[in-house]
Amino acid sequence: MKAAAYQLGYRGDVEGLRAIAILLVVAAHAKVTWLTGGFIGVDVFFVLSGYLITGVLLREIEQTGQLRFARFYARRFRRLLPALLTVIAVTSVAALILLPPGEQGTQAIAAATAAIWSSNLHFAFAQLDYFSAGAAGNLFLHTWSLGVEEQFYLVWPALLVGALAIGKTGGAPKRAVRLKAAMLIIGAASLVACLVTTGSAPQMAFYLMPLRAWQFAAGALVWLYAAPAQTATPSGRTRLQLIAYRWCGWFGLCLILLAGWWFDAGSAYPGWRALLPTLGSAAVILAGSHDISQASSRLLCWRPLQAIGHISYSWYLWHWPVLLLGNALVTTHHGVAYQASLVALSLLLAALSYRWVESPVRHQARWLVRPGVTVMGALAVMIVTNVLCIVWFNSAAKWLQSPTQQRYANARVDAPIIYAVGCDDWYHSATLNPCWFGSREAKHTAVLMGDSVDAQWFPAVATALDNPGWRLLVLTKSSCPMVDEPIFYARIGRDYTECNTWRRHALDKVASLHPDLVILGSVETYAFTQEQWTKGTARVLSAISNASGHVYLVRATPQLPFNGPSCLSARHWLPWLHMRQDACQAPNSSRHADEVYQWLTQASAGFANVSMLDLNDLVCPAGVCYAERNGVVVFRDTQHLTASFAESLGAAFGKHLTYQPGTPIAPETRQSLSSPGIAPIRVPRLSQ
Repeated sequence: MKAAAYQLGYRGDVEGLRAIAILLVVAAHAKVTWLTGGFIGVDVFFVLSGYLITGVLLREIEQTGQLRFARFYARRFRRLLPALLTVIAVTSVAALILLPPGEQGTQAIAAATAAIWSSNLHFAFAQLDYFSAGAAGNLFLHTWSLGVEEQFYLVWPALLVGALAIGKTGGAPKRAVRLKAAMLIIGAASLVACLVTTGSAPQMAFYLMPLRAWQFAAGALVWLYAAPAQTATPSGRTRLQLIAYRWCGWFGLCLILLAGWWFDAGSAYPGWRALLPTLGSAAVILAGSHDISQASSRLLCWRPLQAIGHISYSWYLWHWPVLLLGNALVTTHHGVAYQASLVALSLLLAALSYRWVESPVRHQARWLVRPGVTVMGALAVMIVTNVLCIVWFNSAAKWLQSPTQQRYANARVDAPIIYAVGCDDWYHSATLNPCWFGSREAKHTAVLMGDSVDAQWFPAVATALDNPGWRLLVLTKSSCPMVDEPIFYARIGRDYTECNTWRRHALDKVASLHPDLVILGSVETYAFTQEQWTKGTARVLSAISNASGHVYLVRATPQLPFNGPSCLSARHWLPWLHMRQDACQAPNSSRHADEVYQWLTQASAGFANVSMLDLNDLVCPAGVCYAERNGVVVFRDTQHLTASFAESLGAAFGKHLTYQPGTPIAPETRQSLSSPGIAPIRVPRLSQ
């Protein structure tokens, strides 16, 4: 009786760990500021899966002498597929209604791959960074982990059988030793590959199952080493052992919570950081397998955690699309209460789907008793769902052809011509790509230098300097701040070394030209401290101010809480369903943006020929930002201006520019700097 209770308590220990994992994930996605690293809850799930599935497979082999693959896969289908397909169906219908056609295509592709448990492959090879702003709008992004798990389920039985077959000679003890050795080899190889790949191809390390296999192997090793202890009772251990396991459980929980609190979207992941939640999960499971009476296990056996653990899979499926669709329906006023209501709604949907979908199919569907029927039926349903998603994709493409939808779709790509002619190489290299516009014989030289938020002003600058007396040099690199400080770039999962090298070469180039005007700028959202903003900006200005006539430090344009073209497009797509679509506007107010502007002002104060240039009143008059004004789309996303709107501000921009302090630019015979008849004058690339 005591041993049976001990076993039951241990299962509760695992359910509690599931609850901790899902709570961390939901908290991170709901933007709980002190749990930005809650995404590591997925790593906890991986370790638990490795532990539980290895146990299930080895017990079947021990009891029957063989492993029935069809039976194993049938159980996995019954356990996981019904809830997944339900969420895909409901989310797809909601997306079809709530999202404009321009956004439905990418959702349909993700849904199609999620239906066949391969969305992780889709996201990996599409180079969609999990932590990027673009990825945050994908309703099925969270299904990447299900793809990893299902691919693990597909190969793990064969790996175990193969490892046992290698060790058939020598009896059970030697087979167990060889099985442990096999798991250690698999885990070590996968971990090394993960560590190496995180630095060079972080998306691959994040999404691909072979590079996450070490976490499953960690769970398997816990089972292999802890399984003998599960048939014993705590009374059979020394006091020192019991104390060690008690502290092992608390240590594991602390590692998990530390990772959830410490990490954020700016952390290179998985890499070495994934060791914290992995080792923490293994420690908690190991401690519980030896002594369920210890305090950390009693905490995990708390009834509310048990209840959450039971529905953790369904909650994982529901929480992400509910949060995204809720924020798509109401783009402003995303306060704590609103986010909490969305989390509560997702929990309710999880409980309902667990009660009426997941549990009945798993335990009561008699027609699914035969493994062959289950497997073939599941594959057929997955294929049908995939095909329906492809039909949805094709339909969205047709809906997008309407004049109104096409107009807003074009606004998304209404970027300055400098990208089309190859002036900006982004993170792909540190090579300097100078682009000249205008006459070689022009007396005056202007330089536009910065990241994409500065580059967006090219049409306005070209219009303002539209005369033969001026030539314009464009030096831009997207996501590269004009702050002389190292920067971690979440999109590539590492330090943006190309930016540092490029910026150094660009500053040298500007200093050698002795330009009359330099227009410098970058977005204010980089994760720099006040000291880094002021001192890093001052170092940049020091490198060019003495060699330049006048330098303008341009304030970054405001950020919208929604995507401009998407909001406008939704106004014309079933508008009666959209509470948010009355005006597609937002107030121009940001405490952080004001602080950064003050810091940049402080940095420029020490240079007589440096001025701050705040054009936000032109973009957002009277403190209100509109996605569209006077028939012109203002923003092509959440922050960047459309080239059409920027060009319309050319005359106003020119009034702010001076050749010398207090002297306006003299009007001359005008000749368009950006007209099709004038090609950019390319300067040979500088060596790195």
